[in-house]
Amino acid sequence: MGLKVNVRIIVADDHGIVRMGLVQTIKRLQPEAIISEVEDYRSLYKAISKEEWDLAIMDVNMPNGSVQEAIDYIKIHQPDLRILIFSSQDEELYAVRYLRMGAGGYLSKQSSTAVIETALTKMLTTGRYASDSIKEAMFLESLNGETKNSPFEALSDRELQIANKIAEGLPLKEISNQLNLHSSTVSTYKNRLFEKLKIRSVPELVEILRLYNQ
Repeated sequence: MGLKVNVRIIVADDHGIVRMGLVQTIKRLQPEAIISEVEDYRSLYKAISKEEWDLAIMDVNMPNGSVQEAIDYIKIHQPDLRILIFSSQDEELYAVRYLRMGAGGYLSKQSSTAVIETALTKMLTTGRYASDSIKEAMFLESLNGETKNSPFEALSDRELQIANKIAEGLPLKEISNQLNLHSSTVSTYKNRLFEKLKIRSVPELVEILRLYNQ
């Protein structure tokens, strides 16, 4: 079954080099594709409000919004638009979370060109893509009727995002700049996630992230 001709794809990522590589890969697979690029959530919303798209490929950590807000916006304004999350975040920790939010697929930025092309083909034909490891995790989850007993299940997406940035050693001021939040808001998120995880220090956070990332 061939792919749709002149498929319309919007690529949202705040790193130009990432967009360039992804666009080149798409062009190899779909030479007739109509591709647009945006670098933040606000530009993504504007593009979605003005034109119809077949596939949105978007990073998670972009200025002027959040991934949950973006998915909700797309579901309201273009419910048939397929969403592929393209992220460098840990697949085992994040992928199922984003699929539950309403994304059709999750693709790691560390993926090979062949895997990226497979994901694009799957998204354009079925609207779904997940790696074998994620499929297995979701299958086991459905069999058990419950998720792995991870303390991170209690965190919101934003809290988990900030937890990872703190663990990377970024100061709160830098995190607030990256996420377009006030420093006091980031500090509140930090206190809240420390409370939920029952930890008191950054080394403890790093250790618990390492434990549940494996």
